[in-house]
Amino acid sequence: LASPEFKPLALFKRFNIEVLATTDSTNDNLLAHANLKVMGNSGRVIPTFRPDDITDPARKDFKHAIEKLGATSFTSLISKLKERRAYFKSLGATATDHGIFSPQTQKMHDMDKEKLFTDVMNGQRFEEYRAVMLFEFAKMSAGDGLVMQLHPGSYRNYDEEIYGAYGPDKGFDIPTATTYTNELRPLLNEIGKHPNFRIVLFTLDESTYSRELAPLAGAYPSVRLGPPWWFHDSINGMRRWRDSTVETAGFYNTVGFIDDTRAFCSIPARHKIARKFDAKYLDEMVENKIISKKTALELAPQLAYHLSKDFFRL
Repeated sequence: LASPEFKPLALFKRFNIEVLATTDSTNDNLLAHANLKVMGNSGRVIPTFRPDDITDPARKDFKHAIEKLGATSFTSLISKLKERRAYFKSLGATATDHGIFSPQTQKMHDMDKEKLFTDVMNGQRFEEYRAVMLFEFAKMSAGDGLVMQLHPGSYRNYDEEIYGAYGPDKGFDIPTATTYTNELRPLLNEIGKHPNFRIVLFTLDESTYSRELAPLAGAYPSVRLGPPWWFHDSINGMRRWRDSTVETAGFYNTVGFIDDTRAFCSIPARHKIARKFDAKYLDEMVENKIISKKTALELAPQLAYHLSKDFFRL
């Protein structure tokens, strides 16, 4: 492991990674990204805007993040966030990421937003604030073109003893029931058909695949389904996902396979498994005369590569 061929950039080249996107908080200075650009590695390492620190008032660092951002009102909050997003874009960012408990969105008049901001800073109206902010971030994405990714439905730090002993992200994250149809209606009615808006929906609730997610992706040109995520990133999970979504959403309303891991060395294996599974799935469809071999050969590179690259404007 201490040898030169196991250093991170050497592995980056060996794994043939074209683009790797990190997840970075609202106030991150992104100096590591500036340094990587100077180093000129063979692929691209780009940031992803993750504003959970200023959208979840229940977090211990919420008020500190708001103060560090320099926001003193709702209007100034939105202005500061747009500045940060522009900075992320200047270093190559093409997407935002939202680790939310619920995809609830809410449209609110400007005057009411200022009262909401004051109440939130005083420890009130947390759920309403989360819903309004998600709606506002969607409007920002329609403006600056950053692809919006929603990762809802995880009850973070579920076990109090483990959380207390080891801190955030180690306290047993457990999936919860999650719904999307009513929650996203304000957002999609406002900008679901906007030509510059793009959103990727993930879930930990498999019951929503055919009932809600596939129909939404089939109806709105801005919506794509993210691949099976976290607990369902497996052979059986991939099959359940394809079986539940293909008939309604098809293949082109998905975003292909995008990796989501903290284990750098797992990246090539995870992509290989996804490619092999999709090839097998297409092969079975050809065998069952659902699609032609020609169509399968056209779809395979789309699922493995082009859908992700095109949708994320890479």
